[in-house]
Amino acid sequence: MVLEVALIDVLAGQEEAFEASYLLAREQIEKAEGARSIRMTHGIERPTRFVLLVEWDSVEAHERFRASEAFGVWRGHIGPHFANPPLVEHYADVTG
Repeated sequence: MVLEVALIDVLAGQEEAFEASYLLAREQIEKAEGARSIRMTHGIERPTRFVLLVEWDSVEAHERFRASEAFGVWRGHIGPHFANPPLVEHYADVTG
């Protein structure tokens, strides 16, 4: 399992519109093969910053989603609110 972490900065004044767009679009990820969970958080100190957290079976599962038509739908909903391109990285659990 890998965790996708995306730092998303939205245009000032579009925070509520971005949240509404996310709620419409999240099903694109929820139904994607290899997606386990999705969560969006909203910055307190920086209200234009959101953090998307998606658990995937693998980086490859995420890449397959990014190459899919569903990604275009997802990005079409949330992309117009971006102040700049999101910073997206993958993380793995630390195990002992």
